[in-house]
This record gives sequence, structure tokens and C-alpha cells, in this order.
Amino acid sequence: MTFKKLSPKQKKVFHWCYQPGSYALICDGSVRSGKTAAMSCSFVLWAMTKFSGENFGICGNTVQAVERNIIAPLSLMVDITYYFKLKYVGGNRHLLTVSGNGRENYFYLFGGKDEASYKLIQGITLAGVFFDEVALMPESFVNQAIARTLSISDSKLWFSCNPDSPAHWFYKDWILKAAEKNALRIQFEMRDNPMMTPEKIKRTKSLYSGVFYERYVLGRWVMAEGLVYTMFRHDKHIGLPEQLPEGDWFISIDYGTRNPTSMGLWLLAYNGQAYRVRESYYDSRREGMQRTDEEHYAELVRLAGDVAEKVNYVVVDPSAASFIECIRRHGLFRIRKADNSVIDGIRDVGTLLQMGALHFAPECKDTIREFGLYSWDTKKSNDIVIKENDHAMDDIRYFVRTAMLRTLKEIRREDDFGLYDRRK
Repeated sequence: MTFKKLSPKQKKVFHWCYQPGSYALICDGSVRSGKTAAMSCSFVLWAMTKFSGENFGICGNTVQAVERNIIAPLSLMVDITYYFKLKYVGGNRHLLTVSGNGRENYFYLFGGKDEASYKLIQGITLAGVFFDEVALMPESFVNQAIARTLSISDSKLWFSCNPDSPAHWFYKDWILKAAEKNALRIQFEMRDNPMMTPEKIKRTKSLYSGVFYERYVLGRWVMAEGLVYTMFRHDKHIGLPEQLPEGDWFISIDYGTRNPTSMGLWLLAYNGQAYRVRESYYDSRREGMQRTDEEHYAELVRLAGDVAEKVNYVVVDPSAASFIECIRRHGLFRIRKADNSVIDGIRDVGTLLQMGALHFAPECKDTIREFGLYSWDTKKSNDIVIKENDHAMDDIRYFVRTAMLRTLKEIRREDDFGLYDRRK
């Protein structure tokens, strides 16, 4: 595949690095805007034009994300592979070697997922670094990577991201200070991607609501405030069909001792629609006594009822070690520890609600109640939800982040890059 057409903003991405005095490029804005493809291609072309025998860094939230979002598409770009040979070695090295026209350079992959990640990048000298989704990386990691470039006089930095909170360190330290840091900032919209037709733009917009719509569609750095799930509607999401379709059964659990324990029995239909058929919600403070693990297990069996033997697995709050052991000891249910990525989970639940893929029985009264109360904490500078009325919300998020990953991939099956003519 090759680039079919470039928008004016994408052309700037390819040209900026050859202009005298330029040091950094910041491309932020909406999803599906074509910024990542243009940046990754131009980053490699710039490195292979200006250097030989040098090391470079390509950074993402995880190495796996870099392999998926950068390395795999690069290996298919005729604009790269026509001129250069690419060889990628995974394992413990995570090294992409690019050679051709008498030059050879080395691109090391790094994951910056937490504060300890800066140690992974210490000691190496880099002639340039591309930070893909820099807003997902801690400041300590990014600063360490930048420090690795200071001994190379012509080094340059490349940053891409979707917007986050205006209190985010990258927004305050780089976007607001772009001029003084000699950085070119380009704000992308979906219309800046030539391959995004009006129909594709409309479909992508339909995936988001609330703060995620403002950030991922409008490209704004805005605070999260108000209700989390503004797209939840009684007429759209409450109610089950008279006859449930064929599908697989699951149970999701947010476990609490002093806090409420919320359980949901789900049918995930083969067409990707999910139905919360019934729930159990036990608030020890409201009831005046705490349940033991065995009592919670008895409630789990009661919730499963006549489909207990059909339940694929139970998704459990990963911190509930004693309860997980209790379930395993009885041997009736298989267990999956839940993915507790809060913001990713909220975004995924929001997408499924927006698409009308989640349905709730009217009897799930505590779930419906929490949807009307679950709110962002505006007293915090980062995206944090108020830790009240969040127990059914958590177990729904656990279910979505495990059992519905395939559905989410189908919904987002459009190529993130969306910029190539695959016929070439």
C-alpha cells in the first residue's frame, strides 16, 4: 500500500523536519485524522535521509502498541519499503533495522506505561524520538527519552496524541509552550485525512459521546465533568426482547466487604448485543451486616440459576483474592480476573452504549440508579470518577473489557490510519 493523497496538514508533517531551526513536532487532535501514519512514515524517511549508523526511539504506551500501530503499518508502506529494507526483531530486543541507499539506522521500541518505565530507556543515545500517544505516557519517561537525544546536534522530537485534560502535563509543558520550545503544533481533524469520507466521519462520530466526543471527535483538551454516561437513555437501553437470542452467558462481579458487591448475569448474543438479564446488589451498610465469602458465593449461584452450567466464566474484581479462591474451591465456575483499566473501560462502555449494544432488564434497579449518579470528580485535575455509586458501573466495565473485546474490535474495524490505497 502507498499514500494515495496527502492533505495540507499531512504535507506539513513531511516538510517541517527539513526546515532550519525546527526541533519538535506536535500533532494532536481527533481520531482517524491520519496523523499517526504521516508521522511514522516521515519520521523514518527523515532519519534515513539525515543519518547513518544512529539509534532512534519509537515510544508508545506499551511495546505491543508500537508493534501494532507503527511497525506493522510501516512494513506495508511502499513509500518506505520501495527504498529501504526493514527487519524487525522482537523478543527482548524490540529493534527495527532500516537499511538502504548506503545507510543503516536502528529504531528501538520502548513502552512508557508507568513511572518506572524511564529506567528502560536510560543509557542509550538517540538521534530522534517518536512518541506515539504521548498523553498516555508519564512525564518522567518522556523527559528521560528526550535527555537521550541531547548529545546529537540535529536531533528532533515527534509527538502525537489525542487530547486529554487541560491539566495534563503534556498540554501544560509542551502544547501551551510550543513556541518557546521551538515546536510546530498541528491540530488535526478527521477531515484532514483524505480517506475519511463523510460517511466514515459520521460513523466515527457516532462512537463517542460526552467528554470523549469533545476530545476524540472535536479534538479539544477539556475537563471531564458531569455524568460519565451522558448517552445512557431509558428508552434505548432498558428492556429485553420477549425471547432472548442465542449466545453465551457470563457473570461480572465487583466485590466489596464494606462497600457494596454488585453482580450481573449477562447474555452476549452472537450478533454482538449484550443483555444484563438480572443482577444482585448487596450493600452491607444498607443491610446492617457483612456477608462472608461463602454467602457471596451462594448468592452467585442463585444469580446464575438455571444457566449456571452454561456460564462461560465469571469476571471478578482482581483485588478480591479471597473470594476468587472461594469460587475456585467450589469448582462450578471458571474465573477471569477483570481488566481494571478505568478510563479505557469507561470509554469502551460509552462506545457500546452509544452504539446501542448494551441492554438492561428493568429489574436491574441498582444499575439503572447508578447510571443516573455516576459522575466525574471535578475537584481532581485528572480524569477521576467519584468513588460512590460506582459498583454496578465497575462490574459492567469488567464485563465489557473481557467478554466484549471482539465486539469492540468489530465496531472499530476501520483502519486507524485510513490513509492508504491498499490496491498498490
